[in-house]
Amino acid sequence: MPRIVSLISSATEIVYALGESVVGRSHECDYPPQVLSLPSCTRPRIPVNGSSLEIDTLVKLAAAEAISIYEVFDDVLEQLQPTHILTQTQCEVCAVSLKDVERSVASRLASHPQIVSLQPNSLADIWEDIRRVAGALGIVEKGEETVAALQTRMAAISARAKARPERPTVACIEWLSPLMAAGNWMPELVEMAGGVNLFGEAGKHSPWMTWEDLVRADPDVIVAMPCGFDLERTQDEMYWLTEHPDFPHLRARVHPVDGNSYFNRPGPRVVESLEILVSLLHPDPA
Repeated sequence: MPRIVSLISSATEIVYALGESVVGRSHECDYPPQVLSLPSCTRPRIPVNGSSLEIDTLVKLAAAEAISIYEVFDDVLEQLQPTHILTQTQCEVCAVSLKDVERSVASRLASHPQIVSLQPNSLADIWEDIRRVAGALGIVEKGEETVAALQTRMAAISARAKARPERPTVACIEWLSPLMAAGNWMPELVEMAGGVNLFGEAGKHSPWMTWEDLVRADPDVIVAMPCGFDLERTQDEMYWLTEHPDFPHLRARVHPVDGNSYFNRPGPRVVESLEILVSLLHPDPA
């Protein structure tokens, strides 16, 4: 039996979608709910309960000093003796990275764990990551079945959405202060949901943007999905948008969402992310 430690939320969800389980998790792993009872192997080095602007300032300060914003608990890894450790190279801000794992005791564990590093920059990468995890666990066929099932569900949702006559323009906002647009897989989801994506490019990292950019584009829909924020926290931070002097110049329908559980998390629930997006872009019954 593999002893899997997942240090990235999406990887944890991938493991369970494949019918396996983990013995340890990151501090951010919260789904499926049973993982909350497992030992946490990491913690953030910076306060994460500040405002969007305060967190951005601390992250940039850590980057300038080449300091990781996450700590890996060597003693917990020693106790768990994992056979596999799942991490990522996509973003050193979003989750514990490969570099963080390499700095830890992982390479010196008696269990000689296999390090599986994910890099989900696009929808295609998400499918490949599922296959990568399945391959590392020796269940290649299960990985292919899981990917095919998810792709089939998404194709059906997209076909219904694209059959709608309206094509609203959409701005997906991944950080509220300063403004950051959503890149990576989000432009693809917007297109699949029957919308026209205005900011960010598929397969590329999320870009910074300005209020001038936002006002000039004047989107039909704004979806606020701050990275790592659940719906309640996003709602609490919406003042960065609604109290900005340029906000009255926008005509958009504005929707705060749970970015942490869905839109920022490149795992099996990308299907649910698409369903939510369709409901926001096309609120009227077909």
